[in-house]
Amino acid sequence: MEALKVSATSNPKSVAGALAAVLREKGSAEVQAVGAGAVNQAVKAIAIARGYVAPNGIDLITIPAFAEIAIEGEERTAIRFIVEPR
Repeated sequence: MEALKVSATSNPKSVAGALAAVLREKGSAEVQAVGAGAVNQAVKAIAIARGYVAPNGIDLITIPAFAEIAIEGEERTAIRFIVEPR
């Protein structure tokens, strides 16, 4: 599963729309963020996406996890949110 990558400057509504589209198409999604600002935007996007899919009878849950990723050859710790319907 490919992760939606969120940065501190990402627009939460845009990320939420992309997240809702992936959820409708594939049934589950991953959102990945590195840094406090990016995690903040990711959480906002997940909350907004919940509102987007709720009229379709989909109740979302989120499972947070850590992920080790390489950015420009440097190991970084990312927060990965696994988003699935309940």
